[in-house]
Amino acid sequence: MKKLILSLALVFAFGTTLTSCRDTKKEEVEINIDDNDDVQDVIDDVEDAVNEGVDEIKENTGTGGTDDN
Repeated sequence: MKKLILSLALVFAFGTTLTSCRDTKKEEVEINIDDNDDVQDVIDDVEDAVNEGVDEIKENTGTGGTDDN
């Protein structure tokens, strides 16, 4: 019984000490907007990109969408 408990404690100790955390890379994006027109242009660009992504997903999953070709 003592060997079993010691073995489990040893496995637990090795498991926790040999496990490392994964490094995560974070990118910071800095946006400087001076005019309201710039804000609207950015909103329009984002909206277009989202709509294109949705259409692409629909095409690839066979649920509809428009083909660019």
